[in-house]
Amino acid sequence: MSSGIRAFLLIFPMVVFGLWGALHTPDPDLDRNGHGNGEVALSKLPPLPHWATADLPDFSTYRDTTEKKAAFFSFLYPRIVLANSRILIEREYLQSLASKDELNKTELNWLKNQAERLRVDEEPGSADMFRRLESRLDVIPPSLIMAQAANESAWGTSRFALRGNNLFGQWCFSKGCGLVPQSRVEGASHEVASFDSPYLSVRSYIQNLNRHPAYQKLRDVRLRARTNGNDASGTSLAAGLIDYSERGEEYVAEIRSMIRYNNLGYYDEKFRSVRDSSQQALLELASAGKAETLLPDSGANDASADEG
Repeated sequence: MSSGIRAFLLIFPMVVFGLWGALHTPDPDLDRNGHGNGEVALSKLPPLPHWATADLPDFSTYRDTTEKKAAFFSFLYPRIVLANSRILIEREYLQSLASKDELNKTELNWLKNQAERLRVDEEPGSADMFRRLESRLDVIPPSLIMAQAANESAWGTSRFALRGNNLFGQWCFSKGCGLVPQSRVEGASHEVASFDSPYLSVRSYIQNLNRHPAYQKLRDVRLRARTNGNDASGTSLAAGLIDYSERGEEYVAEIRSMIRYNNLGYYDEKFRSVRDSSQQALLELASAGKAETLLPDSGANDASADEG
């Protein structure tokens, strides 16, 4: 075997590994230092409720698997509603700007900042910018978030989840930005990102799916569903996760199986009332004083749909 071939065989896995890791990079504003929460400043958005800053519970203390899963989903669902309701508020504001004949400086700056965050490079205020922003500034169904969080964090018991509030295996690339993987290959520099709270991990994960080129298929499936007046399910959007894991199709099949086996479509059904909420109801959901009020059986979500 020539020296050139040997060098290629050594370097190629590291290149592939690095490219895959790039798909998991969180926003720099979502780090352990608490510099922001992945949102562009908007007066309509209320402050985050205090419970959004809480760390992840220790789910390893559960001995009964069913109880552990129920506790995990009950912890996660309110944070999904919180993140998605705030996105829906931003989305409504975006749509209101699209209907205006002329935008002021503040509105143009907000559009420019959203475009930068979501990696949209069209001219601020142009029809193409609004079209692309609307396709990216959108929610992710709870079932998909829950299945991936359970898969990537071992039901909230992994070292990265317990020590870094990282539920989705997201990477970062500056020294000290997270936790060094014990299995990191020699020469690699990535770390598994640390977050100030699981909520920020959820928000970063949604942002990753909403802006990275690798997940364009996921966004296309979601857009088609919206265009047809439907809600995209976690199972359908899972098709766009082919590049989330080096396991490819096997990973997609596993996520879909987890959604079905754990009946996570139930949470998508309950979330419909959130998507159909009035703006006032969304504001209440986005600033709920207690996480428990956002659980699907609390009545808060169902009541919100009636206010429109």
